[in-house]
Amino acid sequence: MSDKDDGNILEEIQKKLQNMMPPGSKIMGMHPMGSMGAAPDEEEPQGEIDQEAEDAETLRRIRDFNLKPKDIRDHLNRYVIKQFDAKKVLSVAICDHYNHIRQCLENERLLQQDYAKQNILLLGPTGVGKTYLMRNIARYIGVPFVKADATKFSETGYVGSDVEDLVRDLVKAANGNVELAQYGIIYIDEIDKIASSGNMAGGKDVSGRGVQINLLKLMEDTEVNLFSPNDLMGQMQAMMTGGQRGKKPNKRTINTRHILFIVSGAFDKLGETIQKRVDQSSIGFGASRSDSAREDPFQYLKKAATRDFIDYGFEPEFIGRIPVRVACESLQPDDLAAILTSSEGSLLKQYRRDFQGYEIDFKITPEAIIEIASQAFEEKTGARGLMTVLERIFRNYKFELPSTAIKSFEVTTDMIANPEDALTKLIVDHKHLMRGVWEEELDAFTKAFESENSFKLTFTDEAADHLIEAATEADRTLRTICDERFKDFPHGLNIVARNTGQTTFEINLAAAENPDKELSQWVVQSFKHVEESTPAPEADEPVIDAEESKD
Repeated sequence: MSDKDDGNILEEIQKKLQNMMPPGSKIMGMHPMGSMGAAPDEEEPQGEIDQEAEDAETLRRIRDFNLKPKDIRDHLNRYVIKQFDAKKVLSVAICDHYNHIRQCLENERLLQQDYAKQNILLLGPTGVGKTYLMRNIARYIGVPFVKADATKFSETGYVGSDVEDLVRDLVKAANGNVELAQYGIIYIDEIDKIASSGNMAGGKDVSGRGVQINLLKLMEDTEVNLFSPNDLMGQMQAMMTGGQRGKKPNKRTINTRHILFIVSGAFDKLGETIQKRVDQSSIGFGASRSDSAREDPFQYLKKAATRDFIDYGFEPEFIGRIPVRVACESLQPDDLAAILTSSEGSLLKQYRRDFQGYEIDFKITPEAIIEIASQAFEEKTGARGLMTVLERIFRNYKFELPSTAIKSFEVTTDMIANPEDALTKLIVDHKHLMRGVWEEELDAFTKAFESENSFKLTFTDEAADHLIEAATEADRTLRTICDERFKDFPHGLNIVARNTGQTTFEINLAAAENPDKELSQWVVQSFKHVEESTPAPEADEPVIDAEESKD
């Protein structure tokens, strides 16, 4: 189809859309990723200008990339415990990749030379920090980053997702900036699940072999359409974008030459296979395995060779495009304890922030740290086990303590062993401070009531005590009890105020016990007040009958 025909179709579509819109409305241009753009004669919003400046700064850092491998290693040490080999390998590969990009930008002739891109394969058990490593690297460098699970892809994209969606998601992560996205990082987890020896289930239309071939194309130098062929809306947006007169058409493709691909997986069965191979090659009684190696087959992943991956179910061409391979180590209890105490991304810091939202702080003993790490190790999910254990310990504390006067507590081994009993004792020991909390809740209710209804409520001590007792027995907040009991008061008090002019009302014990009955009595008394205040006719004043007045 010629550009002229394409433009005619676009004009017809725009006319139809314009006819469907209210009078005076104007069709706006669309950016490639589907966001509405300003009309040509309108000023760009400040947010877009700031984003453009931020993108320009990121591109400048990529063009002037000058980080050293130890810079990246030292940054990762702040967040990730252990994984020394992985940090070293990743730091070198990342620096080589972005140094090559910088050199290509300085000398375009280098683009004509062959270059083996250092795509990376991370192996290791779940929860050891594979994703966390890559996320922190991307954040440190400042490049766009996307993560996806390999199991969601199919060869055609009709069932499951198309692998090219990864590149489109990278453009979205770059806020639609294609130039910036082409220097980003794509991270694919659970890559071991698409090995053709274990074909994907769940309605996928082909085996993992087709997905591997398509990923292989992406890892090389290829152009990816920014709009999925199955996305009709995206195709229409592409037509509208390309048909804007007087403006340079937005780019419709992105090249993957400089996109770095990192894949990872647990490869648990691979570790067992390598373990058998190594054991069979051992000679003599002196080659017995250590207890740690026997209990942790993941240690054998360090000895994985290309042949092992091919036997596992990967295409030789695919695994050949991932030359940088490194195995992550399993985390031991001491490592998990270090994550809690030393890592800048420590979960303990997250829980402290959660409690600080209610002005509550907690201390934790060294023995408690060790116990939490030991329990997390038994979960066999790496650092994720810490979240499981901490959530089990703190769950009811986060629910109960914000409604109490308790502002600090200590995490000990006794608390970890019996968190419920420790919580009950903590609340009982501080029960004498609850009066102040209840008074604050009652004061908050009266202020909110006055703000919403312009009526001031005051509570007698007997009424307050009754409401506090009711809230305690029902295990509900005092604010909830008051909202429920006095929900009809605004309407009734409006009547009383209209009849008497009264705007301040005292809630006594009777009103606290039976609010509706007391409010009804107030309304009745207000009408009596009106009757009593209305002057009666004087006795010597003649009453004129209506018929007489006509005469």
